[in-house]
Amino acid sequence: MTDLDQRIASVLRERADGEIDARRLLRGSRALGRRRQVRRRMTAGTALALVGVLGFVGVVKADVGGLAGRMPWTATTPGVSPPPVPPLADGVPGAAAGPTLVGSDPQVLHFGVDPERARYLGWGAHQGTIESVRFRVGAGTPVLVEVTAAAGGLDDFPVEGLPVDVVREPLPFDGSIRPVSGRAGLLMSWQPVPGLYARASTTDLDQNALRRAVEVLRWDTARRCASPVRPTELPSGARVAGCDVDVSSFPGLVTAELTINRARTQYMWLRYRYASHVAGGRTEGNRTVAGRPAYLSSDGTSLELLGLPRVDLIAQLRWAAAGAEPSGFTEAEAGMLLAGAKVAANPTDPQTWP
Repeated sequence: MTDLDQRIASVLRERADGEIDARRLLRGSRALGRRRQVRRRMTAGTALALVGVLGFVGVVKADVGGLAGRMPWTATTPGVSPPPVPPLADGVPGAAAGPTLVGSDPQVLHFGVDPERARYLGWGAHQGTIESVRFRVGAGTPVLVEVTAAAGGLDDFPVEGLPVDVVREPLPFDGSIRPVSGRAGLLMSWQPVPGLYARASTTDLDQNALRRAVEVLRWDTARRCASPVRPTELPSGARVAGCDVDVSSFPGLVTAELTINRARTQYMWLRYRYASHVAGGRTEGNRTVAGRPAYLSSDGTSLELLGLPRVDLIAQLRWAAAGAEPSGFTEAEAGMLLAGAKVAANPTDPQTWP
Protein backbone atom coordinates (compact mmCIF):
# COMPACT_ATOMS: atom_id res chain seq x y z
CA MET A 1 0.00 0.00 0.00
CA THR A 2 1.36 3.45 -0.92
CA ASP A 3 1.55 6.48 1.36
CA LEU A 4 -1.44 7.97 -0.44
CA ASP A 5 -3.54 4.85 0.11
CA GLN A 6 -2.63 4.79 3.78
CA ARG A 7 -3.64 8.45 4.15
CA ILE A 8 -6.94 7.83 2.35
CA ALA A 9 -7.70 4.81 4.49
CA SER A 10 -6.86 6.78 7.63
CA VAL A 11 -9.16 9.67 6.69
CA LEU A 12 -11.99 7.31 5.77
CA ARG A 13 -11.69 5.54 9.11
CA GLU A 14 -11.59 8.81 11.04
CA ARG A 15 -14.58 10.25 9.18
CA ALA A 16 -16.61 7.07 8.84
CA ASP A 17 -19.59 8.73 10.54
CA GLY A 18 -19.12 12.17 9.06
CA GLU A 19 -18.15 14.18 6.01
CA ILE A 20 -15.02 13.17 4.11
CA ASP A 21 -12.21 15.72 4.37
CA ALA A 22 -11.20 16.18 0.74
CA ARG A 23 -8.53 18.71 1.73
CA ARG A 24 -6.62 16.03 3.62
CA LEU A 25 -6.96 13.68 0.68
CA LEU A 26 -5.43 16.34 -1.55
CA ARG A 27 -2.62 16.85 0.95
CA GLY A 28 -1.88 13.13 0.71
CA SER A 29 -1.92 13.27 -3.07
CA ARG A 30 0.48 16.22 -3.12
CA ALA A 31 2.81 14.58 -0.61
CA LEU A 32 2.96 11.39 -2.65
CA GLY A 33 3.37 13.35 -5.85
CA ARG A 34 6.39 15.19 -4.48
CA ARG A 35 8.08 12.00 -3.32
CA ARG A 36 7.34 10.40 -6.70
CA GLN A 37 8.79 13.51 -8.38
CA VAL A 38 12.03 13.17 -6.42
CA ARG A 39 12.28 9.49 -7.36
CA ARG A 40 11.63 10.35 -11.02
CA ARG A 41 14.39 12.94 -10.97
CA MET A 42 16.89 10.55 -9.41
CA THR A 43 16.00 8.01 -12.09
CA ALA A 44 16.48 10.71 -14.73
CA GLY A 45 20.07 11.31 -13.73
CA THR A 46 20.95 7.64 -13.96
CA ALA A 47 19.08 7.17 -17.25
CA LEU A 48 20.69 10.15 -18.96
CA ALA A 49 24.15 9.14 -17.75
CA LEU A 50 23.66 5.70 -19.28
CA VAL A 51 22.37 7.24 -22.48
CA GLY A 52 25.43 9.43 -22.79
CA VAL A 53 27.95 6.69 -21.98
CA LEU A 54 26.44 3.68 -23.70
CA GLY A 55 24.67 5.34 -26.62
CA PHE A 56 21.29 3.86 -25.88
CA VAL A 57 19.35 6.85 -27.27
CA GLY A 58 16.26 5.63 -29.07
CA VAL A 59 16.18 2.37 -27.13
CA VAL A 60 15.83 3.26 -23.46
CA LYS A 61 12.58 4.53 -21.99
CA ALA A 62 12.89 5.69 -18.40
CA ASP A 63 10.67 7.46 -15.90
CA VAL A 64 12.46 10.78 -16.06
CA GLY A 65 12.20 14.32 -14.77
CA GLY A 66 14.73 17.05 -13.97
CA LEU A 67 16.51 17.98 -10.76
CA ALA A 68 19.12 20.47 -11.92
CA GLY A 69 21.09 21.95 -9.09
CA ARG A 70 20.47 19.03 -6.72
CA MET A 71 22.79 16.45 -8.30
CA PRO A 72 25.67 17.15 -10.67
CA TRP A 73 24.69 14.61 -13.29
CA THR A 74 21.22 16.14 -13.78
CA ALA A 75 22.33 19.77 -13.99
CA THR A 76 21.30 21.66 -17.09
CA THR A 77 24.15 22.09 -19.55
CA PRO A 78 25.56 25.65 -19.47
CA GLY A 79 24.73 27.72 -22.52
CA VAL A 80 21.36 26.16 -23.32
CA SER A 81 18.13 28.15 -23.42
CA PRO A 82 16.94 29.28 -19.97
CA PRO A 83 13.81 27.71 -18.49
CA PRO A 84 10.44 29.35 -19.22
CA VAL A 85 9.01 32.17 -17.13
CA PRO A 86 5.30 31.82 -16.33
CA PRO A 87 3.46 34.52 -18.30
CA LEU A 88 1.76 37.37 -16.50
CA ALA A 89 -1.90 36.93 -15.60
CA ASP A 90 -3.27 40.21 -16.90
CA GLY A 91 -5.75 41.95 -14.66
CA VAL A 92 -5.14 39.66 -11.66
CA PRO A 93 -3.73 41.29 -8.51
CA GLY A 94 -0.70 39.85 -6.79
CA ALA A 95 -0.69 38.37 -3.30
CA ALA A 96 0.29 41.68 -1.69
CA ALA A 97 -2.93 43.32 -2.89
CA GLY A 98 -5.13 40.27 -2.48
CA PRO A 99 -3.71 37.74 -0.01
CA THR A 100 -7.01 35.85 0.18
CA LEU A 101 -6.72 35.10 -3.55
CA VAL A 102 -3.78 32.74 -2.95
CA GLY A 103 -5.02 29.22 -3.62
CA SER A 104 -8.28 30.47 -5.13
CA ASP A 105 -7.44 29.60 -8.75
CA PRO A 106 -5.42 26.48 -9.66
CA GLN A 107 -4.31 28.10 -12.91
CA VAL A 108 -2.87 31.28 -11.36
CA LEU A 109 0.22 32.00 -9.26
CA HIS A 110 -0.31 35.12 -7.17
CA PHE A 111 3.41 35.53 -6.51
CA GLY A 112 6.67 34.73 -8.27
CA VAL A 113 10.31 35.73 -8.56
CA ASP A 114 12.10 38.52 -10.39
CA PRO A 115 13.17 36.74 -13.62
CA GLU A 116 16.07 39.16 -13.97
CA ARG A 117 17.54 37.97 -10.67
CA ALA A 118 16.48 34.33 -10.41
CA ARG A 119 15.77 31.29 -12.55
CA TYR A 120 12.43 29.49 -12.37
CA LEU A 121 12.81 25.74 -11.81
CA GLY A 122 9.15 24.91 -11.26
CA TRP A 123 5.79 26.15 -10.03
CA GLY A 124 2.46 24.86 -8.79
CA ALA A 125 -1.00 25.97 -7.69
CA HIS A 126 -3.73 23.96 -5.97
CA GLN A 127 -7.18 25.27 -5.32
CA GLY A 128 -7.99 25.62 -1.65
CA THR A 129 -4.46 24.82 -0.49
CA ILE A 130 -1.10 26.26 -1.59
CA GLU A 131 0.85 27.92 -4.36
CA SER A 132 4.55 27.21 -4.80
CA VAL A 133 7.59 28.34 -6.78
CA ARG A 134 10.99 26.66 -6.96
CA PHE A 135 13.90 28.79 -8.15
CA ARG A 136 17.62 29.36 -8.01
CA VAL A 137 19.60 32.58 -7.67
CA GLY A 138 22.80 32.42 -9.73
CA ALA A 139 24.65 29.19 -9.06
CA GLY A 140 23.06 28.84 -5.63
CA THR A 141 21.14 25.92 -4.21
CA PRO A 142 17.48 25.70 -5.30
CA VAL A 143 14.89 27.21 -2.95
CA LEU A 144 11.27 26.14 -2.68
CA VAL A 145 8.72 28.71 -1.46
CA GLU A 146 5.18 27.64 -0.58
CA VAL A 147 2.43 30.10 0.27
CA THR A 148 -1.06 29.78 1.71
CA ALA A 149 -3.78 32.14 2.90
CA ALA A 150 -4.79 29.81 5.72
CA ALA A 151 -3.07 29.82 9.11
CA GLY A 152 -1.70 26.33 9.63
CA GLY A 153 -2.26 25.52 5.97
CA LEU A 154 1.33 24.34 5.52
CA ASP A 155 1.64 22.20 8.64
CA ASP A 156 0.64 18.92 7.02
CA PHE A 157 2.63 19.36 3.81
CA PRO A 158 5.97 17.52 3.65
CA VAL A 159 8.87 19.68 2.44
CA GLU A 160 10.27 18.55 -0.89
CA GLY A 161 13.89 17.41 -0.68
CA LEU A 162 13.88 17.31 3.14
CA PRO A 163 12.84 14.56 5.57
CA VAL A 164 9.11 13.86 5.48
CA ASP A 165 8.65 14.60 9.19
CA VAL A 166 10.56 17.90 9.15
CA VAL A 167 7.42 19.89 10.11
CA ARG A 168 6.62 18.45 13.53
CA GLU A 169 5.01 21.50 15.12
CA PRO A 170 3.25 24.68 13.95
CA LEU A 171 5.62 27.14 12.28
CA PRO A 172 6.16 30.52 13.99
CA PHE A 173 5.94 32.66 10.78
CA ASP A 174 8.12 35.30 12.41
CA GLY A 175 10.89 35.39 9.82
CA SER A 176 13.11 33.00 11.74
CA ILE A 177 15.29 30.38 10.04
CA ARG A 178 15.82 27.03 11.66
CA PRO A 179 18.08 24.16 10.63
CA VAL A 180 16.46 20.86 9.83
CA SER A 181 17.39 17.97 12.09
CA GLY A 182 20.40 16.06 10.83
CA ARG A 183 21.68 19.16 9.02
CA ALA A 184 19.56 18.28 6.00
CA GLY A 185 18.77 21.91 5.17
CA LEU A 186 17.06 25.08 6.34
CA LEU A 187 13.47 26.17 6.85
CA MET A 188 12.24 29.77 6.99
CA SER A 189 8.66 30.87 7.75
CA TRP A 190 7.22 34.38 7.68
CA GLN A 191 4.23 36.55 6.70
CA PRO A 192 5.01 38.64 3.57
CA VAL A 193 1.79 40.58 4.23
CA PRO A 194 -0.92 40.17 6.87
CA GLY A 195 -3.06 37.14 6.08
CA LEU A 196 -0.38 35.41 4.00
CA TYR A 197 1.84 32.60 5.26
CA ALA A 198 5.05 31.62 3.49
CA ARG A 199 7.58 28.82 3.94
CA ALA A 200 10.98 28.64 2.22
CA SER A 201 13.12 25.51 2.26
CA THR A 202 16.51 24.57 0.88
CA THR A 203 19.13 21.86 1.28
CA ASP A 204 21.77 24.58 1.75
CA LEU A 205 22.99 25.43 5.25
CA ASP A 206 23.88 29.07 4.59
CA GLN A 207 21.23 31.20 6.33
CA ASN A 208 22.43 34.41 4.69
CA ALA A 209 22.11 32.82 1.25
CA LEU A 210 18.51 31.83 2.04
CA ARG A 211 17.64 35.36 3.17
CA ARG A 212 19.17 36.79 0.00
CA ALA A 213 17.23 34.28 -2.09
CA VAL A 214 13.81 35.22 -0.71
CA GLU A 215 14.55 38.86 -1.53
CA VAL A 216 13.94 38.06 -5.24
CA LEU A 217 10.32 37.09 -4.55
CA ARG A 218 7.66 39.32 -6.09
CA TRP A 219 4.31 39.67 -4.35
CA ASP A 220 2.91 42.44 -6.56
CA THR A 221 2.31 40.43 -9.74
CA ALA A 222 0.34 37.33 -10.72
CA ARG A 223 1.35 34.76 -13.32
CA ARG A 224 -0.39 31.90 -15.06
CA CYS A 225 0.41 28.33 -14.07
CA ALA A 226 1.60 27.71 -17.63
CA SER A 227 2.07 24.12 -18.80
CA PRO A 228 2.95 22.30 -22.05
CA VAL A 229 -0.38 20.49 -21.80
CA ARG A 230 -3.90 21.87 -21.39
CA PRO A 231 -7.16 19.91 -21.14
CA THR A 232 -9.96 21.23 -23.33
CA GLU A 233 -12.59 18.62 -22.50
CA LEU A 234 -13.33 17.41 -18.98
CA PRO A 235 -15.70 14.70 -17.72
CA SER A 236 -19.10 15.90 -16.56
CA GLY A 237 -18.87 17.81 -13.31
CA ALA A 238 -15.04 17.77 -13.26
CA ARG A 239 -12.65 20.70 -12.99
CA VAL A 240 -8.92 21.36 -12.99
CA ALA A 241 -8.00 21.61 -9.29
CA GLY A 242 -4.22 21.66 -9.44
CA CYS A 243 -1.23 22.41 -11.64
CA ASP A 244 2.43 21.39 -11.14
CA VAL A 245 5.23 22.09 -13.65
CA ASP A 246 8.94 21.22 -13.47
CA VAL A 247 11.42 22.93 -15.83
CA SER A 248 14.56 22.47 -13.74
CA SER A 249 16.32 20.62 -16.60
CA PHE A 250 14.74 22.58 -19.45
CA PRO A 251 15.04 22.23 -22.43
CA GLY A 252 15.94 18.54 -22.15
CA LEU A 253 13.29 17.58 -19.63
CA VAL A 254 9.85 19.04 -18.90
CA THR A 255 7.21 17.48 -16.66
CA ALA A 256 3.73 18.60 -15.72
CA GLU A 257 0.84 17.17 -13.75
CA LEU A 258 -2.71 18.52 -13.67
CA THR A 259 -5.11 17.40 -10.94
CA ILE A 260 -8.69 16.77 -12.05
CA ASN A 261 -11.34 16.81 -9.34
CA ARG A 262 -15.05 15.99 -9.13
CA ALA A 263 -17.22 15.97 -6.04
CA ARG A 264 -15.28 15.80 -2.77
CA THR A 265 -13.16 12.68 -3.08
CA GLN A 266 -12.85 11.95 -6.81
CA TYR A 267 -9.44 12.69 -8.35
CA MET A 268 -7.67 11.90 -11.61
CA TRP A 269 -4.29 13.18 -12.84
CA LEU A 270 -3.18 14.22 -16.32
CA ARG A 271 0.58 13.55 -16.42
CA TYR A 272 2.90 14.96 -19.10
CA ARG A 273 6.59 14.21 -19.54
CA TYR A 274 8.89 15.34 -22.37
CA ALA A 275 12.43 13.92 -22.54
CA SER A 276 14.55 15.04 -25.48
CA HIS A 277 17.28 12.46 -24.84
CA VAL A 278 14.99 9.45 -24.44
CA ALA A 279 13.10 8.11 -27.44
CA GLY A 280 11.24 4.91 -28.20
CA GLY A 281 8.85 3.32 -25.75
CA ARG A 282 5.53 1.57 -26.15
CA THR A 283 4.19 1.53 -29.69
CA GLU A 284 1.34 -1.00 -29.58
CA GLY A 285 -1.83 -0.13 -27.77
CA ASN A 286 -4.75 -2.14 -26.44
CA ARG A 287 -7.25 0.71 -26.66
CA THR A 288 -8.17 3.51 -29.08
CA VAL A 289 -8.67 7.12 -28.04
CA ALA A 290 -10.05 9.53 -30.65
CA GLY A 291 -8.77 7.25 -33.40
CA ARG A 292 -5.27 7.02 -31.90
CA PRO A 293 -3.64 4.06 -30.16
CA ALA A 294 -3.65 4.07 -26.38
CA TYR A 295 -2.60 1.64 -23.69
CA LEU A 296 -4.53 0.74 -20.55
CA SER A 297 -2.27 -0.66 -17.84
CA SER A 298 -2.92 -4.24 -16.77
CA ASP A 299 -4.20 -3.09 -13.37
CA GLY A 300 -6.46 -0.47 -14.93
CA THR A 301 -4.83 2.40 -13.04
CA SER A 302 -3.60 4.45 -16.02
CA LEU A 303 -4.39 5.11 -19.67
CA GLU A 304 -1.56 6.36 -21.93
CA LEU A 305 -1.98 8.05 -25.31
CA LEU A 306 0.66 6.73 -27.71
CA GLY A 307 2.40 8.21 -30.73
CA LEU A 308 3.66 11.50 -29.26
CA PRO A 309 7.41 11.83 -30.04
CA ARG A 310 9.45 11.83 -26.81
CA VAL A 311 6.30 12.63 -24.84
CA ASP A 312 4.41 10.52 -22.33
CA LEU A 313 0.81 11.62 -21.83
CA ILE A 314 -1.04 9.62 -19.20
CA ALA A 315 -4.39 9.84 -17.46
CA GLN A 316 -3.78 8.37 -14.01
CA LEU A 317 -7.00 6.98 -12.57
CA ARG A 318 -5.44 5.88 -9.29
CA TRP A 319 -2.07 4.75 -7.96
CA ALA A 320 -1.15 1.10 -8.40
CA ALA A 321 -1.34 -0.52 -4.99
CA ALA A 322 -3.15 -3.35 -3.30
CA GLY A 323 -6.40 -2.02 -1.94
CA ALA A 324 -6.20 1.33 -3.73
CA GLU A 325 -9.57 3.04 -3.71
CA PRO A 326 -11.26 3.73 -7.08
CA SER A 327 -10.91 7.35 -8.13
CA GLY A 328 -14.53 7.77 -9.12
CA PHE A 329 -13.56 8.32 -12.78
CA THR A 330 -13.98 5.70 -15.49
CA GLU A 331 -11.73 4.54 -18.32
CA ALA A 332 -14.05 6.28 -20.78
CA GLU A 333 -13.65 9.56 -18.89
CA ALA A 334 -9.86 9.13 -18.87
CA GLY A 335 -10.05 8.68 -22.65
CA MET A 336 -12.11 11.86 -22.93
CA LEU A 337 -9.46 13.75 -20.97
CA LEU A 338 -6.66 12.49 -23.23
CA ALA A 339 -8.61 13.09 -26.43
CA GLY A 340 -9.18 16.73 -25.52
CA ALA A 341 -5.65 17.45 -24.30
CA LYS A 342 -3.74 20.11 -26.24
CA VAL A 343 0.02 19.59 -26.12
CA ALA A 344 2.82 21.98 -27.04
CA ALA A 345 3.97 21.74 -30.64
CA ASN A 346 7.52 22.27 -29.40
CA PRO A 347 7.99 21.65 -25.64
CA THR A 348 11.32 23.54 -25.74
CA ASP A 349 9.60 26.71 -27.01
CA PRO A 350 7.27 28.12 -24.34
CA GLN A 351 5.62 30.27 -27.01
CA THR A 352 3.98 27.09 -28.33
CA TRP A 353 2.61 26.06 -24.95
CA PRO A 354 -1.21 26.02 -25.09
